[in-house]
Amino acid sequence: TYIGAHVYIGDNVQIGDNTKIYSGCIIEDHCKIGNNTIIYSNVSIHRDCVIGSHCVIQPGVVIGSDGFGFVPNSENNYQKIVHIGNVVIEDHVEIGANTTIDRGSLGSTIIRKGVKLDNLIQIAHNVEIGENTVIAAQTGIAGSTKIGKNCMIGGQVGIVGHITIADEVKIAAQSGIGNSITKKGAVVQGSPAIEIGNYKKSYVLFKKLPELYKQIQQLTSAKEKNHSK
Repeated sequence: TYIGAHVYIGDNVQIGDNTKIYSGCIIEDHCKIGNNTIIYSNVSIHRDCVIGSHCVIQPGVVIGSDGFGFVPNSENNYQKIVHIGNVVIEDHVEIGANTTIDRGSLGSTIIRKGVKLDNLIQIAHNVEIGENTVIAAQTGIAGSTKIGKNCMIGGQVGIVGHITIADEVKIAAQSGIGNSITKKGAVVQGSPAIEIGNYKKSYVLFKKLPELYKQIQQLTSAKEKNHSK
């Protein structure tokens, strides 16, 4: 096991064999890290979080920060909800630079075995990502959403909270997911996302709208001229 310069390790932390933790990392109390995991510089792992074996965590990742939880009070101010859960990252997970994974409000935010996360991804409280799912950069997943196994999610996808995405779903870049996707292997695109074949047909028509509008104006003008005669 290797511990770099200026690493902070809290109380009751367990670190497995052959794990490397590079300079400037913070590992808070009661965390567990498995064997043969690499944690690059300036990673923050907050209290009670669990990291599996054979994981790779790139620089600047934050694991276990508070989720975005607030409730309005009688004075129309926002009261913070205390998050007492944790983050569980299973084996063979890779997490790209500056990705953030929030702790559960109650229970765990869970990243299952073999998941690959790109840079600059936001994963909110109590999200669960299924085995061997891959997610590209700048995607945001809101709280308590559950994503199935072997999914492929493109960059800059926005996914609302409290929904379920089935196994083997593919989501094209910049799509907006506002409802559950229940069909295994579905391929979707757009915002709001629809089946990709329907999206492509709709986009062909969308590109023609200026031309169609111009034709409607011409027809309307011609009709008005005929009525005025």
